[in-house]
Amino acid sequence: MTRRVDLTPAAADLLRQLVSVHGPVMFHQSGGCCDGSAPMCYPAGEFRIGASDVSLGSLEVDGIADVPVWMSGPQFEYWKHTHLTIDVVPGRGSGFSLEAPEGVRFLIRSRLLTDEESAALNR
Repeated sequence: MTRRVDLTPAAADLLRQLVSVHGPVMFHQSGGCCDGSAPMCYPAGEFRIGASDVSLGSLEVDGIADVPVWMSGPQFEYWKHTHLTIDVVPGRGSGFSLEAPEGVRFLIRSRLLTDEESAALNR
């Protein structure tokens, strides 16, 4: 199955840790200011999804509920030709994202979709 978004094992480990404290979570990437180009992790249901937001799918992480990933429509227009991988690195990101107090931050790694992946996603 072709997917738009995946995550690294380190990001999956952090998500399990965050879910154990905060309950189910979700990601949103807005592309705005204040770390808006970074994926923000929120407790599920605490970030209001807008009409122009695009679902990139849900991340399947062993031991926790699937994690939905959303992106603002304008940001998706820039990234629609890419496969995204959510990773985690040392350092502080935005204070709005759940991982900020942990001394790490989520970030996006990207690569262009292959022609086959693009065709499968745009059916």
